[in-house]
Parts: sequence; C-alpha cells; structure tokens
Amino acid sequence: MKTLFKQMTICGVGLIGGSLAMVAREKKLVERIVGLGRTQPNLDVAMERGMLDAATREPAEAARGADLVMLAVPIRTMPETLAAMLPYLPDDAVVTDVGSVKGWVVRELEPMLRPGMALVAVHPVAGKETTGAAAATRDLFVERRVIVTPSARSTPEALAKVEELWRATGARVERMEPGVHDQILARASHLPQLVASALAAALAGERVAGRPVVEFGAGGLRDTTRIAASSAEMWRDICLTNREAILAAMRLFGREFAEFERLVEAGDADGLVALFERGRAMRERLK
Repeated sequence: MKTLFKQMTICGVGLIGGSLAMVAREKKLVERIVGLGRTQPNLDVAMERGMLDAATREPAEAARGADLVMLAVPIRTMPETLAAMLPYLPDDAVVTDVGSVKGWVVRELEPMLRPGMALVAVHPVAGKETTGAAAATRDLFVERRVIVTPSARSTPEALAKVEELWRATGARVERMEPGVHDQILARASHLPQLVASALAAALAGERVAGRPVVEFGAGGLRDTTRIAASSAEMWRDICLTNREAILAAMRLFGREFAEFERLVEAGDADGLVALFERGRAMRERLK
C-alpha cells in the first residue's frame, strides 16, 4: 500500500491509538510513528511492542515533523494537547481524533487551527474495557464501523487520506454529520455504558441477609456489567461533552424502565411478556 503520511504522531498510545499504529507500521502507511504520552511505563510498552519509532512526553518534540496528529486522549484534554503542539507543527498538518463525541471536538478544535491545516474528526466504533498499549491488537478494527464526520476544515485531500488509513485496518468507513453522530451514539453506545455502570454501582455494596449479592450473579451479571470496567476518565468526558444527547437517551431508557416497574407492580403478565419480547427481538438483530 502507498505511504499516506511522513509522520503520524499519536497522542495517547492506548487501545485505539496503539492498534492503529500496529496496522500503519505493518502496512507501511506512514514513514514514521511517534507516540506522545503522559506516563513513561505505557510508552515503554508501546516501544517494546514495536508500535512506535519514537516516544516522548514532550509535546514540542512530538509535534515536529508531524503531518498527521491523532488525538487519542480523553476528549476534554484534546484542546490543551493540541495547543501545546501547535507552535511546532508543520503549516499543512492534518489533525484528527478518535473521540466518541464529534460535535464538541469540531467546535473546540477548528478555531485553533492555522489557515493551512485541516481537521478530520473520526470515531472508530471499536474497543474493549481494557486500556493502554498492552491492550492494542492488529485486528481491533476489522469489520467495525469507523465514522468520519466532515466539517468546515476538512479538506478533500485530508479526508481521502485519513479514510484510506482507516480502511487499511479492515474497518467499514462511513461519513456522518457530527450532530447526527452524537445523537445516534448517545443511544447506541453512551447509554449502554451508563446503564452498565449504574447497575454495577447499585449492587456494589448490596447485601441480603449478610450475603453480598454480586457473588450470586453468575454470567448474566458479568455480561451486563462488563463495560463498567471501562475508563472512568474517558466516560466522564463523554458525558460532559455530549450532555444533551445523553440526557435524551437516558430519558428514553427511563420511560422504558418505568414501564417495567409499572407492569411488575400491576402484576400484568401479558404486558411483561410483550415488553420482554420487544427487548429480545432487538437483541436478536445484533447477532
């Protein structure tokens, strides 16, 4: 495959950034990959696993020569991270990200760019509850959606190159308006995280007759709360930057949960079956 960028600097070499780095190196999509991180041990893991050509904790060092900057840090730290790098970036650098919220990212980052720079906001809808460079895998994005949300500072050339980079991972790339993305993902991704975390928090110290209830949960409880193990820092930022869409999703869930409560209280067997069947039918479509 052809080389797309001379230097890709990944800010935050974790599950997403590290997995992309592995594919980019393997397929020679970039000439050089530099990792910028906060903690030396994680950067050391990334270097040991062969993801990077160089690793640093200094934004200026990471920025020099980077014609592609990938922000894979918690969403609310993206402006600060980019600001620290901007004075040292090439005038034609492309800035991209992997955040789960797109409207906020576009609004915050576009005004920061110099005239010759481009922004291509991206959300790879892939992940695990584990984090860090140690969790990265070459096949993380295979047959997974990668959503690109073009905006005013997305040039045709930058869009084409960033999309080609992601297609090389085996992902299914599609475009979407940032606001539409945020409404959809609030329901399909952000709400499930909140439900799982709320359930886990509700049962954390719950005891009945002195027995901790979580010890009796078996597979159902483990499966339902699996994503509650995800990064609290990451999900804090998602909640704070996609508040309105998430609140709408929470109200949607609240109405359905309240209906369950009403049916249980009323002893409505037929109503309960109908509601369970509606949920089962949706789950069947995910297979």
